[in-house]
Amino acid sequence: MFSKVSGPVRLADRVAAVLSEEIESGRLAEGDKLPTEVELVKQLGVSRTVVREAVSRLRNAGLVEPRQGLGVFVMPRRTRPLDLEAEAAGTKSKVLQIVEVRRPMEGEAAYLAAIRATPGDLARMRQALDTIDAAVAAGGDGVDEDLAFHRSIAESTGNAVLVSTVRYLGEVLRSGIRVTRANEARRGDFIEAVRQEHHAILAAIEAGDAKAARAAARRHMKHAAARLQDADEVFWTETEDLDVDLDTAP
Repeated sequence: MFSKVSGPVRLADRVAAVLSEEIESGRLAEGDKLPTEVELVKQLGVSRTVVREAVSRLRNAGLVEPRQGLGVFVMPRRTRPLDLEAEAAGTKSKVLQIVEVRRPMEGEAAYLAAIRATPGDLARMRQALDTIDAAVAAGGDGVDEDLAFHRSIAESTGNAVLVSTVRYLGEVLRSGIRVTRANEARRGDFIEAVRQEHHAILAAIEAGDAKAARAAARRHMKHAAARLQDADEVFWTETEDLDVDLDTAP
């Protein structure tokens, strides 16, 4: 059914585009079941990791729906959401635009969290920071743990729309965090700066100081952008390769 996917563009992007085209063209109609993960791996010539990430993007876009024990099915057609993965051309441009969008969103989430967070919410935020440290100490990149920290702040606001937005942007945010953390991992002072910025956000939220929490979150995003701007072209070239390597990992 499908041709093998290859090329310099991130494989998950290409697989998601192939499957989206099948759905948009009607070749995969409402209610149709996608080929199994094993079948897609064989037909497209990519890893299971790539297939899973691509299907996750289709799910976030509302194009498909996984059903426990049954498979993944095409959802009813609706107004197509923004294709956020394709909006910015090039890794550097895309990541910097993600940071720009995150700055006001993270700032308001922290502001509301300082007002509304319960003791349980605060404990989850603290635990999330601890898991970032543990992941880095174990040699990991801390991407999922970093995302979990920011998600825990949004969830503590009690604002269902904000939480849904963060979940919707999950894959886009993860790709942005992956690159920012790869940049920050190059220097010990960057790693420590990020750690201190995270703790400053949490400290303000724990203190119930909404304005300070907003300022700390926005400052964190501002500094993240500055660290990315300081990265040289060698880093951005390596980042393009990193994306492909991550997609093709077993």
